[in-house]
Amino acid sequence: MTSPGNLLRICNYARMRARFIFVLLPFFSVLSVPGSAQQSAARLTRVADPLPDAPLPAQDGSANDQTAGTASIAGVVVDSDGAAVSGALVRVLLSDGRQFATLKSGVNGEFTFTQVPAGSYSVMVDASRFTSFKTPPFTVAAGQAYSVPEISLAIAGVNTSVVVRPTEEVAAEQIKAEEKQRALGIVPNFYVSYIPDAAPLTSKQKLSMAVHDTFDWTSFVGVSIGAGIQQANNSFSGYGQGAEGYGKRWGALYADGRTSDLLSHYVFASLLHQDPRYFYQGTGTKKSRLFHALSNGFVARSDSGKTMPNYAYLFGDITSAAISNAYYPKSDRGAGLVFTNAGLGIAGRAAQGVIQEFIGKRLTKHSSDSSATAP
Repeated sequence: MTSPGNLLRICNYARMRARFIFVLLPFFSVLSVPGSAQQSAARLTRVADPLPDAPLPAQDGSANDQTAGTASIAGVVVDSDGAAVSGALVRVLLSDGRQFATLKSGVNGEFTFTQVPAGSYSVMVDASRFTSFKTPPFTVAAGQAYSVPEISLAIAGVNTSVVVRPTEEVAAEQIKAEEKQRALGIVPNFYVSYIPDAAPLTSKQKLSMAVHDTFDWTSFVGVSIGAGIQQANNSFSGYGQGAEGYGKRWGALYADGRTSDLLSHYVFASLLHQDPRYFYQGTGTKKSRLFHALSNGFVARSDSGKTMPNYAYLFGDITSAAISNAYYPKSDRGAGLVFTNAGLGIAGRAAQGVIQEFIGKRLTKHSSDSSATAP
C-alpha cells in the first residue's frame, strides 16, 4: 500500500504537471495555426513597418486606389552641370503635403518608388549644398510607371562676409613694420617697402615717417662723422677751423639732410601725391632690377599706384640746395651750389636704390614683407 506521504507527493507532482501544461498551451496553439494564418500575420507586420521603396496606400483617401499599389514613381537627381547627385533625400508627398514615402538617390542619382497606389503626388528633394526642389503635383494611374522629369538642383547660396578695412589703417600697420627695418640692425631703412602693392600713405603718415627718419639717433652720428671729414679736408674753408668751424659744418650738414628729407618725403610728396618710398622689385633679370633701382632717382609711384616722374625728390633737392645758400660761406654760394647739391641728391638716391635692390634686404632685419599685412 502507498503511504499517506507518498500520496501527498504524487498529488503535488500532478498539480505541477498541470500548471506546466497550462503555461505551454498558448505556444502549442500558435504552432498549430494553419499556414495561411501565418501569412496573414506576416502581412500585418509589414503594414505596421513599411519600407521606403514599398510605400503603403494613404490612409486618408488621398490616393484613389488604396489596395492595388501597382504604380511606380522614378526619376533622376542631377546638379546644374548635369552631374548625378547621389545620397539626396527624395520624398513622395500626398496632395495634402503629408509624407507618403522616402528614400535616398542612388550612385547615379536615380530613385524608384514601387507599389504606389493611384493618386495625386509631388516629389521633394533635399541634398547637402543644394537648394530644396519640389515638383508640381502630378497624378499616377493604377499600374502606371510614372517618370518624374529630370530634377536639377541649384547650388545653395553661400553667405560670406568680407571685412574691408580703411587703407589708412592698413598703411599704418605697414609703416609700423617699415619703421623697424634697420640695415645690420642699426642703419634706418624706413623708406623701403618690400610689399609691392603697399597701401598708399596719407599726408599725415608721410609727415610722421619723415620726422621719425629725420630725427633718428643715427642721423646725428652720421652728421658728426661727415662734419669731421669736412673739417679734416678743410671743405668750405670759409667756416674756418677749430670748434667753431666744426660746429658750422655740423650745422650745415644737419640742415641739408633735414630740409631735404622733410621737403622730399613730406611737403612735395603730399602736394604732388607721390609715394616717397622705394619699392623693392626682387624678381626678374639683373638688368631689369638694375634699371628699376637706378630709376629711383627719376621715377616714382603716385599715391594711386601709377608711375610718375620723381618730382618730389627733384623739387625737394633743389629747394633744399637753394636754402643752403643762406648758411654756406659766401664764397661757396650761388647757382653752382644749388645744382651741385641737387645733383648729388639725385645721384645718391639712384645709388641707394641699387644697394637696396641687391643687398639691402639681406642686411635688413624685420623686413616689412613678413611683418605687415597687405591690403
